[in-house]
Amino acid sequence: MLVIPAIDLRQGKCVRLTQGRKETATIYDGDPVEIAEAFEAAGARMLHIVDLDGAFAETNLRNREVLREIIRAIHIPIQFGGGLRATEDVGRVIELGVTRAVIGTVAVESPELLTEMLHLFGSKHLAVGIDARDGQVVTRGWETQEQISALTLARRVAAAGVERIVYTDVARDGTLTGTNVQETILIARESGLRVTASGGVSSLDDLRRLKALSESGIDSVILGKALYEGLFTLAEALTVADE
Repeated sequence: MLVIPAIDLRQGKCVRLTQGRKETATIYDGDPVEIAEAFEAAGARMLHIVDLDGAFAETNLRNREVLREIIRAIHIPIQFGGGLRATEDVGRVIELGVTRAVIGTVAVESPELLTEMLHLFGSKHLAVGIDARDGQVVTRGWETQEQISALTLARRVAAAGVERIVYTDVARDGTLTGTNVQETILIARESGLRVTASGGVSSLDDLRRLKALSESGIDSVILGKALYEGLFTLAEALTVADE
């Protein structure tokens, strides 16, 4: 299982939200570039970066500057999402050096645009972020409730040619209450896609449970708050993943 540490950017700072609510932001000490370098030094094989300001449709110039600095500083692949709602947005971050762009809102609101992006950039460079609350998709920084279920959307993007989903149970994100394993398995099995689990991981046992489900299609996990709160180290998580 691939363990992917996360850096969420808000106004150029490394933060974590609880259940995606921007008023709950906790700012963590440390320069995001130095944090990225530390993750790489600890053995990370990929980094997940989220532009929260972009996701909330707010000014995100500082976050893009930080993204550039991180890309210059580290050598591992970067998966990046947040506010990528036009073909030009995706093209710019890929040109910067992002390996995989994560598309969320577009997959719901503009399926034809998602198809265009897949044609232009290829499925290897795109993933669809499916964020859900009580099984229903939320978009635009998790502030808009959509009338489509996560499972229906997963099947739809699979039919469009997407190869990977990043699935987040919003109610668990940043809460350290464990991943929604049941829903994540359902998404993986019913879509037939590779799934990156996200949201709620709080212990090494959570990682072991996810790793045991790799045959269902869950092959990676994003870690955020648990690392920043010191519940375990990235090195410990990587050891579990490689057991």
